[in-house]
Amino acid sequence: MTNHRHCPGPEALRAERLRGERGAVRKSWRGRRTVALIYPNTYAVGMANLGFQTVYGFLNDLEDVVCERVFAPDPPAEPPWPAPRSLESGRPLTDFDILAFSIAFESDSPSVLAILAAAGLPLAAEARTEAHPLIIAGGVACWINPEPLAEVVDAFLVGEAEVLLPAFWAALDEGQPRERQLRRLAREVPGVYVPRFYRPEYRGDDELIGYRLLADVPEHVTRARLADLAESPAVTRVQTAGGPFSADYLVEVSRGCPHGCRFCAAGYVYRPPRFQSLKTLSACLDAVPPGTRRVGLVGAAVSDLPDLDALCGQARARGLSLGFSSFRADAINGALLSALARSGVKTAAIAPETGSQRLRDAINKHLRDAVILDAAERLVDAGIPNLKLYFMIGLPGETEADVAAIVDLVKRVKARFLAGSRSRGRIGVITVSLNPFVPKPFTPLQRTAMAQAAVIKAKIRCVREGLSHVPNVRLSAGKARLAVSQALLALGDRRVGRRLLGRWQLGDPGWADPAEAEALLRRGRPDAPLPWEVIDHGIDRDYLEEEYRRYRQAVLSPPCPPRGCRRCGVCRGEAI
Repeated sequence: MTNHRHCPGPEALRAERLRGERGAVRKSWRGRRTVALIYPNTYAVGMANLGFQTVYGFLNDLEDVVCERVFAPDPPAEPPWPAPRSLESGRPLTDFDILAFSIAFESDSPSVLAILAAAGLPLAAEARTEAHPLIIAGGVACWINPEPLAEVVDAFLVGEAEVLLPAFWAALDEGQPRERQLRRLAREVPGVYVPRFYRPEYRGDDELIGYRLLADVPEHVTRARLADLAESPAVTRVQTAGGPFSADYLVEVSRGCPHGCRFCAAGYVYRPPRFQSLKTLSACLDAVPPGTRRVGLVGAAVSDLPDLDALCGQARARGLSLGFSSFRADAINGALLSALARSGVKTAAIAPETGSQRLRDAINKHLRDAVILDAAERLVDAGIPNLKLYFMIGLPGETEADVAAIVDLVKRVKARFLAGSRSRGRIGVITVSLNPFVPKPFTPLQRTAMAQAAVIKAKIRCVREGLSHVPNVRLSAGKARLAVSQALLALGDRRVGRRLLGRWQLGDPGWADPAEAEALLRRGRPDAPLPWEVIDHGIDRDYLEEEYRRYRQAVLSPPCPPRGCRRCGVCRGEAI
């Protein structure tokens, strides 16, 4: 059991956090519309999310709005949770006009229900009245597949906040009844999805045949997208004291990823990839608050930034060290290694994803074994003592030889790593992170079946046994049952949401067993509509199906350029 004797109470914890922040906003409620911006995870995780911080800053920049933050309890905390209160004023959620959830990960969706239940609010949208706050939700998990929460949330904001929020706020008319407000938002604001106006229809028990429109709303909801990142640079709005990112000033350098790995939704729903200009990034470095010495660069493709070397030089000239949210093994060069060493990085991460070259080509990971091995050697030569390797298990078509190749590749990396470590008189640790593959919407693998939990467990056991006697190698493996739950939330339709809602209302937030999960995720015919296709990211279904054929043939596809390509359909019609 957790010892709470030395843990501060909620009021003391709020006061402590506010004292340690720089940039938090305190505004009077008088005459203003009020928004509780809710991150359904802990304070430390939420404050490290630039999207969450961007929305907080935008709303508080509006004179007629006051926005306050709400977080899930710090772990360990199992539902039922205490009644949530806002960080800034300590008010309950029922005092606010709007509750806005920022959902970055599917696994945070059950926390939405936990927070609403703790606040004493009806979980089902149809059960709430004019007396209750309007509940909206955004964040990338919502634009990938909002359907599991479709009967809870009044309106989803599908797309990027910089574009969506001004239009949403301009169309919001609080003097109108809720139904009329929602109808107007769905009809007039591109990117607003109001699930109550879209009724899913099925053939039999499991095959979706489409959505019936119950109002004059668009047939598909088009994702809102910021064309030029320079229009609205995303940087830290509130710096925190304490937590893993407390010393950082975060700066977004890119959105999306050009490499098109066939398992990764970020490489598709953010298309085309966009990179911040060096001029704008230089201005961001100039705006770093006094006393901050470390700047975290955020993006799915940081190492693809065209001006990364120049940015590293500018940071060095300003006495700033740089941290990287991610980088590719094939992008490691002298400037990057120098920036890592200057930042005092002790652990660097590389994501081979698979052990075999065949399977790596299948997922369109343009990375050869030799590059991975050279990267490990160069990192340790640069004085970075520890290495983390990311792998997936359970990909479609994975063989025993593919699983064994993970063990073999780790051993070869260890040999290179060991050779470089000896000259420094210290041998670091290689941590192998092994996670079950979960299919994601809007990717070429969206229709593939997830490996059964028992199969995943057996494959993890093979890797564990293969590495058990290798010194200085540690294995961290994801749980198969949790992966099944993630798949339900990633790929589920409203039936999954109803199950989650029903179990929660009965006081049992448990999930379906694997057999039930398999039934809930059954898709019917190969050409049947998919639940998330009510959202339009501009990607042609034929393109995704062709990419899946290339997956089965283990054939690479070229990267996605910033513009000028018409392969996937997203940029079709744009000026070339």
